[in-house]
Amino acid sequence: MTAFFMHCYKKTKQLLCICLLAFLATSANAASSSLNIRSADLVALEDDYVLNADVDVKFTEEVEQAVNKGFELNFLIEFQLVTPRKYWFDDEIKTVSQRIVLSYHALSRQYLVIRGDQQKTFATLAEAQQDLATVRDLKVMQKSELDKGLIYRAILLMRLDHKKLPKSLQVDALGSNDWKMSSQRFEWSPSLLKSESK
Repeated sequence: MTAFFMHCYKKTKQLLCICLLAFLATSANAASSSLNIRSADLVALEDDYVLNADVDVKFTEEVEQAVNKGFELNFLIEFQLVTPRKYWFDDEIKTVSQRIVLSYHALSRQYLVIRGDQQKTFATLAEAQQDLATVRDLKVMQKSELDKGLIYRAILLMRLDHKKLPKSLQVDALGSNDWKMSSQRFEWSPSLLKSESK
C-alpha cells in the first residue's frame, strides 16, 4: 500500500513540475517583445518585383516606455532570393535590406515611421506599430535579373538592429527578452516569370 502511494506521489510531483515549466514558458513568451512574419509574397509590378509582407509586432511595456522617452528603434527587413542547389550552398541571386525607424516626437506628440526618404506620422503608438508591421511595394529586383525555368527560393527576416540602440539601452538589451526582437526565417517558393511570354 505504501509503495502505491509513493508511486502516485512521484507521478503527481512530475506532473506538477511539467505544468509549472509550461506555465513559466508561456509567461516568458507573453512578457517578451516579438516579431512574427505572417505572410510574404513577391508581386510583379511593371518591370519589377515588389515585396509585400505582414508581420505581427508586439512590444513589451519596457520597449513602449523607451519609445515614449524619445529613443529611436531601428528595424531591418532583410530579403534574399536564391536558387537551391542539391550538393552545394544555395546560389544567391539578390539580397535587399530596408531600414525602418520608429520614434516619438515629443513637441508634436506624434509617432514617426521612416522608410528611406518616406516619413509617416501617427497619433498613437498602436497606429505606428501597425504601419511598421506592413510592408508594401518594396522593390527587390527587376524581372530582367531572373532566368526562366529556374526554381527560386525567397527568404525574409525582420529584426531590431541592436547596434543602433543608444549605449544606455544596449547593455539592458543584451540579457532582456524585452529587446530580443527577431522574426523567424520565413521561406517560400515564389512563382516568378510564369506569366511572361516566351
